[in-house]
Amino acid sequence: MGDAWTLLVLRDLLFYEKHRFAEFLESPEKISTNILAERLKRLERYGLIERRRYQQHPPRDEYYLTVRGHDLLPVLRELVNWGKRHVRGAAQHPPAGVRIAPRPESVHE
Repeated sequence: MGDAWTLLVLRDLLFYEKHRFAEFLESPEKISTNILAERLKRLERYGLIERRRYQQHPPRDEYYLTVRGHDLLPVLRELVNWGKRHVRGAAQHPPAGVRIAPRPESVHE
């Protein structure tokens, strides 16, 4: 949970509504494919995200926050606020169009 890549994947799910592997790769931090695959598996294993198949041939998955994962929103929001106050160069305003992903109704754990 505490490494930077995991937090960036959670950020993209919560604030940018990214769900597909290729969308995560488009982030400006340029996460490598092997690190991203490992972080998604880890988050799924911990019950913070769930994988949903959207295409059978070839197999393609999307990733969604579970209720448990979405409950990290207040924590991540406070980390963003701390960064704005104490880290030079941290974004002072989110990019246009950034929304908070809706909290799931239920979780499949």
